[in-house]
Amino acid sequence: MTQVEKWDVFELALQGRQERNPFTDYEIHGIFYHKKETLTVNGFYDGNGIYRIRFMPSYEGEYTYEVSGSFSPETFSGRFTAIPPSKNNHGPVRAANRFYLEHQDGTPHHSCGTTCYAFALQETEIIEQTFQELEKGYFNKMRFCLMPKHYDFCLQDPPVFPYEGIPMDASFLTRENFNDYNGAAPGNHWNFERFNPAFFRRYDNIIRRLMELGIEADLILFHAYDRWGFSTMSMEENLLYLRYVAARYGAFRNVWWALANEYELLRHLTTDDWEQLGTALQAADPYRHLISIHNCEAFFDYKRPWITHCSCQREDHHKTTEYTDELRNRFGKPVIWDEVGYEGNFPHCWGNFTPEELVRRAWESLIRGGYCGHSETILSDDNIIWWAHGGKLKGESAKRFGFMLDFMKDVPGGGLCLGSLRDDIHFQWDDDVAIPADPAFNGQYYFFYFSIWRPSFRQIWIDDTTWFDVEIIDTWNMTINRCGRYRGRFELPLPGRQYIGIRLKRSIS
Repeated sequence: MTQVEKWDVFELALQGRQERNPFTDYEIHGIFYHKKETLTVNGFYDGNGIYRIRFMPSYEGEYTYEVSGSFSPETFSGRFTAIPPSKNNHGPVRAANRFYLEHQDGTPHHSCGTTCYAFALQETEIIEQTFQELEKGYFNKMRFCLMPKHYDFCLQDPPVFPYEGIPMDASFLTRENFNDYNGAAPGNHWNFERFNPAFFRRYDNIIRRLMELGIEADLILFHAYDRWGFSTMSMEENLLYLRYVAARYGAFRNVWWALANEYELLRHLTTDDWEQLGTALQAADPYRHLISIHNCEAFFDYKRPWITHCSCQREDHHKTTEYTDELRNRFGKPVIWDEVGYEGNFPHCWGNFTPEELVRRAWESLIRGGYCGHSETILSDDNIIWWAHGGKLKGESAKRFGFMLDFMKDVPGGGLCLGSLRDDIHFQWDDDVAIPADPAFNGQYYFFYFSIWRPSFRQIWIDDTTWFDVEIIDTWNMTINRCGRYRGRFELPLPGRQYIGIRLKRSIS
């Protein structure tokens, strides 16, 4: 009998009709039975007369299935066994304990992502370089576009398009005139009722490779940076696209849905339109993957029931992650800063941060119970930019995000929050102290973060009886200095540098 891991992908490829339009005129669905669940999922057409149906089992044990639909006069049935997940298979990520994230098996997910908008549509060499960088373990989430992107330093046509048709001739495009051709530029001719399966197969491979590395695939479904007309499709065409994408990728456990990047820039779509699209995507996804929508200026109403978390860009040019508490209180959901600015030398203000400032913003989010993402916009002779193309990391911040991710994995419970949010804990007036969000770890763990300040020493007092193992964490130099065991009131010498933290762990001996 066929075996597949729990939370992995069981797939069937079936021959079917293709006389008319297989993307719109025929349907395929499967019903999967287990003693603990019965789930109906849609399939999709993958070209050359082949229809596929993908299913992610949520339980171990035997499944039976029936696949039918107008795609074929036959009903197909069978069975398979879902076996225990392998060591690195923790299942899909869910929102948990209101402000945090965890995998289906209860393993905390400390989101530490990066953005490479168009990497999936680059040459093979660039894609391979990108995966070599990802293998270093700095990130556990990759944020990228499904549709091709047309923007600064990313002006070339992709090697393949999502629809059957003919693109405009782009040989005359330059950095000076590219904005003239945003949106539905003349010269494009597409059939928005006929997908190009070769385009979507690229993403099958990308998503699966990310999954094997333990990296979440945060798929951006709509964006405005476009000269081909994909950003100006009709609502009916948008809905057809969402249903196809949900059927094709929903069975991958590492998929997140980013409904839009900078949604306000799609000027023709209203809030009601986004509401319709978000609700439709949620309905098309039987696995309840995470869904959000990303802002350019004003935050979306993240309280909407189809939204699982806040995917944020800074509203203020100067302050970002310092607002994490405010957003948590306002929306009552996990806060992920997917864009706080980038390390680089771009002419745009958002793309020429120092690596120190980007890393500082990430730690500010962490101690406030949020999550923060990375990217870099470093111009160099090869014209390959991580933020757009992937390739090779060139900056100094990426490895420091990796250090932060390792730090987060050592936090007891599901995450941190500011100790000042708790009425029963009292610190000095200028302390930024993070404690475990889970009250089961009260009194066991404290992290003091000094950000841009650089004290030469600090006096600390928690209580008079508890012994703590004390460490100095240098978040920039990525060092952990063990200082010994302390209790009561004590004075700790510090290196007098910025970006220093003090970690206290309750001694177990």
